[in-house]
Amino acid sequence: MAAELPKKQTPLALRKPGQGNTLVPITPDVCFGGEKLVLIGGPCAVESQSQILETALAVKNGGGVMLRGGAWKPRTSPYDFQGLKEEGLLFLAKAREATGLPIVTEVLDPRDVAIVSEVADMLQIGSRSVQNFPLLREVGLTNKPVLLKRGMMTTVDEWLAAAEYILAAGNANVVFCERGIRTFDSTLRNTLDVGAVAVLKQKTHLPVIVDPSHAAGDFRYVAALARAAVAAGADGLLVETHCHPADALSDAGQSLTPEQFAQLKTECSAVASAVGRVL
Repeated sequence: MAAELPKKQTPLALRKPGQGNTLVPITPDVCFGGEKLVLIGGPCAVESQSQILETALAVKNGGGVMLRGGAWKPRTSPYDFQGLKEEGLLFLAKAREATGLPIVTEVLDPRDVAIVSEVADMLQIGSRSVQNFPLLREVGLTNKPVLLKRGMMTTVDEWLAAAEYILAAGNANVVFCERGIRTFDSTLRNTLDVGAVAVLKQKTHLPVIVDPSHAAGDFRYVAALARAAVAAGADGLLVETHCHPADALSDAGQSLTPEQFAQLKTECSAVASAVGRVL
């Protein structure tokens, strides 16, 4: 059993005795940490203006309240599609204008935090960047809510320490996102650690959501993992959605169609109701 970090190393992230849940508002209608869960949908990457707009409309019609999409994409190979960058941000802004959905997108480099913050309603720190400490400090200096994904090999306490960098820099609006970890089992792309969701809901006052898409790596299992996440106490879901998954430039195999996204919403709403929540 891994030794826990001393509480003095993460005083801002840990829940104090009697402390309630911290709410992280995005807009007047979208807030993490309350009774209502936040359903986020959208493609892995912004590929074109028409693609992100079509998907944004599908997400809204399917019950999503927030749009995801990567303008910058960290890829294992330097030859894979790396995103449209500034142009992608422009396309996201136009999709928000057309649908009213607030947007969350990843920032990879401390030098890009300012430009991404000008457009995004929420900044995502991806799994590969969870211990990029200069980046964590930089987003901590903004007033933008931060979605902090768990690293592929990151322990819960290391994840809490990453959040502490953001909190210590002055940004109190942090949301954890469990996305699966690497284990000995290769059945799925990653192993979804639903236990970590339950643990974090006890250890921290900050909201915790789940990305079942990156955990599954296969669209056939995304809805089942999403249901498990809601049952475990997650405050929301981050689901990859694409109107034409077979044509997606990244993560095609794990992307849901609009119809599958809407069905996931229906199924997870029933689970949420059973545990006293609303989706």
